[in-house]
Amino acid sequence: MFTSHTAGGRVLLHATSNIKSRGLGPIEVHGRRIAKRKMRVTQRIYRTDGSHMDVRTKGRLHFYYIPGQGRYWKFADAATFELWSLDRDLALKRVVRRGPKTRYCLRDLVRTHPSRRSPRRRVYPGCNEDPTKKFVTLGTSVGWSDIYPSTYYEQYIKVTGLRCCFAYLLAADPKNHIYESNEDNNLAKRIVRLPFGSRKRCR
Repeated sequence: MFTSHTAGGRVLLHATSNIKSRGLGPIEVHGRRIAKRKMRVTQRIYRTDGSHMDVRTKGRLHFYYIPGQGRYWKFADAATFELWSLDRDLALKRVVRRGPKTRYCLRDLVRTHPSRRSPRRRVYPGCNEDPTKKFVTLGTSVGWSDIYPSTYYEQYIKVTGLRCCFAYLLAADPKNHIYESNEDNNLAKRIVRLPFGSRKRCR
């Protein structure tokens, strides 16, 4: 984590995201174009016998612009950064701020949890950049992660003027657009004191 300051005097707290695939099968979504820069999403769920089922979801792919890079087909509401206030026992109270980044590729970037179910090589590449595509497949294999560094575009929350201790949360699939075998492991939390970098501890 680190903070940066904009020309307008805003303070931004940046963080890395790591969206992990830890189920029995991969996260795989298929986009079908419904507008110039939008696709509806069907999730492919693989059975243990090797067959699969396709399930319509409320998810969407957006052809989203990243300054200095270009446009990519990304999964909307794949994750969000949230800043929560805390009670005296450091338990979560309420959302104070949210970060702007909610669109992610879903890809095999780093094999972070090798196992027999985890392929040794990448199955799902980076974001598709073709604006003419009518169909796009995104996914993350078992044991792999889609990681974005803290310096990446929109990987921050505005914390201007905030003082005290807060919980900085990464919430994966916050709108439940992806079917999962375990819905209880979608939050990653870090307690931070603002202004960031203070030596005084929260507890």
